[in-house]
Amino acid sequence: MKEPRDIIKRPVITEHSADLMGEKKYTFEVSTYANKTEIKNAVEEIFGVKVAGVNTMNLKGKFKRMGRYGGYRSDRKKAVITLTEDSEELEFFEV
Repeated sequence: MKEPRDIIKRPVITEHSADLMGEKKYTFEVSTYANKTEIKNAVEEIFGVKVAGVNTMNLKGKFKRMGRYGGYRSDRKKAVITLTEDSEELEFFEV
C-alpha cells in the first residue's frame, strides 16, 4: 500500500485554483501512478475531510532547449479535489 504523502506531492497555487477554493475545490500535484480512489483516500487521511469527487489530468512534459541541447520536462499529474458541503476548508491554503 502506498503512503498518503507519497501520493500527494504538493498543492498547485495559481489564480485559477485560488478562484476554485471558494467552491471547495483544491488542486494538487499527485503521483503519476495514483488512481482516483488512492488520491481520495490520501486526502481524507492527511487533512481529515470528506471528499465528494476527484478529477485528474495528465500533463505531458514540455520540450525545452538549453543552447544546442534539448530535452523534455517531467510528465506530471494534477488532481482537482471537491470537498463535501459539510466538510471544513483546508487550512494551509489561507494566507
